[in-house]
Amino acid sequence: MSVRIVTDSTCDLPAETIARYGIWVIPLYIHVGKQSYLDGVDITRQEFYTRLASFPEHPTTAAPSPEKFRAIYSSLADEGASEVLSIHVSSSLSAVTDVARLAAKEKTEVPVTVYDSRQLSLGTGFLVEKAASLAAEGCTLSEIIPELNHQVKRTYVYAALDTMEFLKRSGRVNPIIAGLGSFLQIKPIMKMNDGVASAERVRTRAKAIKRLIDLLSDLGAIERVAIVHTHASEKVAELKQAAAHLLPPDDLLAVDITPVIGAHIGPGAAGFAVVAVAS
Repeated sequence: MSVRIVTDSTCDLPAETIARYGIWVIPLYIHVGKQSYLDGVDITRQEFYTRLASFPEHPTTAAPSPEKFRAIYSSLADEGASEVLSIHVSSSLSAVTDVARLAAKEKTEVPVTVYDSRQLSLGTGFLVEKAASLAAEGCTLSEIIPELNHQVKRTYVYAALDTMEFLKRSGRVNPIIAGLGSFLQIKPIMKMNDGVASAERVRTRAKAIKRLIDLLSDLGAIERVAIVHTHASEKVAELKQAAAHLLPPDDLLAVDITPVIGAHIGPGAAGFAVVAVAS
């Protein structure tokens, strides 16, 4: 039995992790006017965030077609996969999971199970890595899925946004509210757990950092943690210092969030992806 793992480019896993486990990553599309980019293929994250404020039109994003998914599932069948587990960004945030399910229904060469991560960024990535590591150990799909179900409820992503401007541009917030938020130095804190996205609003950057540390502390013992950010190395350093008493002493992973998400939250956002220890 050979279980192969498929995911999408919103998972934010490092390239070395993807290569180690042979994970197949399907890139999403980023559209800027008439120009289309494959996420992570045609445009780097650094280039995207550097250019974001000056794009002539605000970027939009789109899921790949079912045909893209079917082609990958077929390729994995040709490589000898006995089962495919396709893990994707939360269906509450994107249509990717629904498209994958549509493709899986029409695929008969190899059984495909589509799993809604109910997360984003490394919240999804940690689930993908868990599934891939278990598959590498020879676990079957029936053994992997319960482990993912257990982990997903303990997985949290928190991020403080630097500005409300890009939420306004993407149509996620009223322009008047966005303008008022900028005037009052409001820093939205976006939260994600088990498919439910929520938000808080605090004033000033210092209070946003403190609130992120409080949220991390409230989770208690931590199994996995990483910093996620949108081209904000100075915020990464700030979070590392402020949360040093809560973070592991070894190297801490810090990753740029995919432009697919960054188009909506803008540059300068930073926070944590966390898997809490089971109680």
